[in-house]
Amino acid sequence: MSRSAIQQQPEASAGVHAAVLDAAMVDALAQGRCADPFALLGPHQTPQGRILRAFLPGALAVEALDATQAGLLAPFEKLDERGLFGALAPGDGPYLLRTVWPDATFIAEDPYSFWEVLPDEDLALFAAGCHPRLTDLLGAREMWIADAPGVRFSVWAPNARAVSVVGDFNGWDRRRHPMRLRHGAGVWELFVPRIGAGEHYKFAIVDCNGRELPLKADPMALRTQAPPETASVVAATLDHVWQDGDWMAGRAARQAPDAPISIYEVHLGSWLRKQEAEPDWDEAARRLPSYAAALGFTHVELLPIAEYPFGGSWGYQPLSLFAPTARHGDPAGFARFVDACHAAGLGVILDWAPHHFPNDAHGLVRFDGTALYEHEDPQEGLHPDWDTVLYNFGRREVRNFLIASALRWLEQFHVDGLRVDAVASMLYRDYSRAEGAWKPNEYGGRENLEAIDFLRAVNSIVASRCPGAMMIAEESTAWPGVTARVEEGGLGFSYKWNMGWMNDTLRYMARDPIHRRWHHDEMTFGMMYAFAEKFVLAVSHDEVVHGKRSLLDKMPGDEWRKRANLRAYFALMWTHPGKKLLFMGAEFGQWREWSHDRQLDWHLFDEPGHAGLVALLRDLNRLYRDEPALHASDAKPGGFEWLVVDDRENCVFAYVRRGADGRPIVIALNLTPQPRSFYRIGVPQAGFWKEVINTDATCYGGTNTGNLGGAQTRETPAHGHAQSLELVLPPLAAVVLRLDHETERPYG
Repeated sequence: MSRSAIQQQPEASAGVHAAVLDAAMVDALAQGRCADPFALLGPHQTPQGRILRAFLPGALAVEALDATQAGLLAPFEKLDERGLFGALAPGDGPYLLRTVWPDATFIAEDPYSFWEVLPDEDLALFAAGCHPRLTDLLGAREMWIADAPGVRFSVWAPNARAVSVVGDFNGWDRRRHPMRLRHGAGVWELFVPRIGAGEHYKFAIVDCNGRELPLKADPMALRTQAPPETASVVAATLDHVWQDGDWMAGRAARQAPDAPISIYEVHLGSWLRKQEAEPDWDEAARRLPSYAAALGFTHVELLPIAEYPFGGSWGYQPLSLFAPTARHGDPAGFARFVDACHAAGLGVILDWAPHHFPNDAHGLVRFDGTALYEHEDPQEGLHPDWDTVLYNFGRREVRNFLIASALRWLEQFHVDGLRVDAVASMLYRDYSRAEGAWKPNEYGGRENLEAIDFLRAVNSIVASRCPGAMMIAEESTAWPGVTARVEEGGLGFSYKWNMGWMNDTLRYMARDPIHRRWHHDEMTFGMMYAFAEKFVLAVSHDEVVHGKRSLLDKMPGDEWRKRANLRAYFALMWTHPGKKLLFMGAEFGQWREWSHDRQLDWHLFDEPGHAGLVALLRDLNRLYRDEPALHASDAKPGGFEWLVVDDRENCVFAYVRRGADGRPIVIALNLTPQPRSFYRIGVPQAGFWKEVINTDATCYGGTNTGNLGGAQTRETPAHGHAQSLELVLPPLAAVVLRLDHETERPYG
């Protein structure tokens, strides 16, 4: 609303001459340090009439125009050589400023003719730490006020002495657009008319000690410049017309604990590159959904896409938690990408990193000169592993900020889930800290009570406002109840990455088969806690970097044995209780470690052996999706039974999976290079068991050793069952058998 139309600051002194002005205030304005610009600028009623003042350093001339008639109201005279202009203008209606610059003339409303532009009730909610849609309150937002289009800027900086918005529209001059402080909430605001989407901007802040800080990017920016540039960008209103109504309506069932969830993890910038250029969102939308869907995955998960300055952090050190990285285009492009994934039947999960942020000078660190987003004490506010800064989860405004970021992705972009990075580092005050280098909580313990409250709060709010959305924890300790409901004392996550299973099984598979008999428990121990949480079996990007080698290259032996081992591992993973996640490149046997600076080695995709891995993974995904026994009881102990758990000498494992339909699936693995003939395995039901997957099949690159399509049970007890199968177990392979009720044939 225009102040000139509804309210004007009374002023006791008359005239427009510099002699009647507060010299200290004019000096502060000229130095870009004015804490209360509305006290001096804009319209003011005096006994002589309405005085208009504008600070326009470098302007040649200024005139006031009638906003309705566009006629001249009054010329301005220069009150101070540094750029302060004033005029005695008749009336009390809206007006425009016509400013003559050395290279242009610009006509616009006076920013200082607009009264307070943020609602008091919204500021009160923010001050209480419970604003329900923070992106509507803070940041840069296009809007109309009265009849004027423009951008409303607002930023939380409660301890600053002065704040200005700077950008292309004012030559990055901190003197041109000083902001007003809304006391109580600590929020600074200003409406700048006649600018719009695409403008680059930052905030110029003077701290409480009078020190000018480096220009700061907007913490609530919805769009940014592409790195290495660091400015925020005024985002256009997201007007994407969503086409995913059916997907959203059915999402809860697709992501429930009894649903098949198979996730393809992607770092988009290295999944595909052309001439060293990262793909934009539209190219990604054309290629990634169809590729992942053709392989049978149900979801894609993107490494963090919230804007981050350092490419080598892979997005895990973000500074703009509300802006999709400009490396791939604008926010509207990301919306189109999500819609394309949903059209292909794929959910979209984003990695989200609310635990820390980098200390880049233009970012959140000491944002207003104080530890605003972080802790003042380095024992609480610095992360020793990553040399990053930790959020102060106990501060209500910071919690509101982080929760708003989660809701931005889930509500405005229809994202289907967030995988929360490094939850363990949030839960423990002594995480990666030496003795004496951390502070206990108020009860003397190591638990970070404020972080626990934050995690419970964000999970509860997401569950309430985003039905069916998943919250997935990367939590690497034995913290109890990560996926238990908040009402039951848990953290409230939907799923947890099973880091222990991944570490144990990969360690076993990396061993030469001759040594595996001595490490049998590495394959079986995971079942001791498999149902303690709702798990995702995650073989992620972290396992194929920093000297760990690619997934295929971890396997022992020559090339054939490496691929055979990996095929067997895929079968183990896809038939073991838990949802699935696989990092890109493993699906076709990438030989090299992953590097964020180069694309995958796509030339391997169709090569013999590698193509077999692709075919196997496609078939495993289809079987996993189609057979309730392999997914419906992922979180239920009754859905799994060991058949062979103690055959250390032969490195054989066998188990049965069951679903609600009663049709069991039996899996047998031989993890030595010697085939095992006449191997007897007890099974729960009599009949013909069809071999639906044999990882040693020729089509997968194997030797085609197997059971000629299946086996008939005999009434020979074994492994606690009255009937059994006599099988050929191929070398370094898995066979998956399904009871075929429609096909009976005699043994032999």
